[in-house]
This record gives sequence, structure tokens and C-alpha cells, in this order.
Amino acid sequence: MVILTVLSVSPALAQKSTSDREKALLAGVGFDQNLDQQIPLHLEFKDETGQTVHLSQYFGDKPVILVMAYYECPMLCTLVLNGLLNGLKKLDLTVGKDFNVITISIDPLETPAMAAEKKSAYLTFYGRDEAKTGWHFLTGQNSSIKPLTEAIGFHYVYDDRSDEYAHPSGIVVATPAGKISRYFYGVDFPTTDLRLGLVEASANKIGSIVDQILLMCYHYDPDIGRYSLVITNVLQLAGLVTIASLSIPIGLMLIREKRNKRATVEVTYPS
Repeated sequence: MVILTVLSVSPALAQKSTSDREKALLAGVGFDQNLDQQIPLHLEFKDETGQTVHLSQYFGDKPVILVMAYYECPMLCTLVLNGLLNGLKKLDLTVGKDFNVITISIDPLETPAMAAEKKSAYLTFYGRDEAKTGWHFLTGQNSSIKPLTEAIGFHYVYDDRSDEYAHPSGIVVATPAGKISRYFYGVDFPTTDLRLGLVEASANKIGSIVDQILLMCYHYDPDIGRYSLVITNVLQLAGLVTIASLSIPIGLMLIREKRNKRATVEVTYPS
């Protein structure tokens, strides 16, 4: 279990970092990597308009970024969503066109109206029209929230004293079929990580040849939830590039030499 969290608790609690109560909260907070786990797509939620929806409606033809949060979170959820927004704004792939994003509240008391307000704010900052039908903000009951968080390994705890949730920070990337493909931890999501994660989750249906080359050089490290540069792969690729760069001029030289020989033969022994 990976624990990467800034506790959403009261300032008084935050100051007592070694208190028994905080230790109890931390014990229940973490993010397991359930790679290749099937997300239960039959689960029922409410969208930002109040309509009943199933997760399956947002899967099928595009990879999906899944964000567990809650809309009245005083600190961490905003950091996660802002970090994701910053990464997405720099990405030339577009929400709603190349992939979908689903933000789901872990608080069963939150309402579609709260979700709609949050969606409006983030779509305004994102600034791409396609996201209106591609970035979804959902609410639901524990009967749907709990099976989903268990499936993706997202462990959180409700603190009744502060009326807030302690939870991990990070996002999940899933395939169009709803299989968990990648986890990215923390509150900062580099564009390269997002792009490579989405390209891999799409089975290379999005992205470019450059992305395929980058995936040869970068390896996903599940322990840190990041892509790391693999030096051996870089050296192998550099070797191939060197061979190719030498082969082209040598090939051209041989072609010219062959043509020159033909020209000489034609002059010496005219038909």
C-alpha cells in the first residue's frame, strides 16, 4: 500500500502529527495498485444534472482518467484537481475528444448541484469545448462509492470530529474497457506522464510515433507511480539511430558508385 496524503483535517489535529487519533486515521488511508483490475462499470451514480448514470456510459471507446475526491474538501482534493488541470492544459490530447475524465465524490451527502458548480469552474479554466461532454463530475451513495474505491485500491477514512475525510492523493488511468492501467500519485501530474499513460491505456490508438519512441525509453514504475527514463533502452535506441544514420550515407555512396560504373561501361563499350 502506498500512502501519499495531506490529511483533510482540522488545523488543531494537523499540528499534533503524532497524536493517536491521527495515527488511527493514517492507518486506514492509502492507495493500492490494483493494475489490470476491472472497474465495476455497472455502478450507479448521479451526474452533475441529477440524472442517474452508470459508469459504463463513460467507457467503451476512449481511455479514462478517474479522480476520487469530494467537492467540499478544504484542501487536498483541490490540489489534486488543480494539479490535473495544469497537466491537462499543457497536453495536446483533449478531454472529450481523445479521452474522458471522471471525478467522483466519496461523500454520499454531496449533491449534483455541488458537482455542477465544480464542473463549471474547471471547464472554464480548461477552456476547451470538447470537455463539456468529456469531463464528468458525479455523486453517489456508499453502495456504489465503496465497491468502486475498493476496486481501485483507494482507502479513505471519515473523521467525524472534523466532519472531513482523510484520503490519499492521486489519479487512476483506465483502458476503454475499464481495466486499471496506471496510477499517478501526489498532486502534480507531469504532462509526459499523463500522455504516456493515456497512450498506453488506449493501446496506442491515440498519440503519435514520437510517443511510441518515448515508451521505448520510459518505463512505468508502480512503486512511485511515475514514468522513469530507462538508460539501457535509451542507449539501445541511440545505437539504432547511429546505425541508421551511418547506413543512409553509405547506401547513397554505394548507389552513386554503381551508377558511375555503369556510366563508364557505357562510354567504353558503346552499343
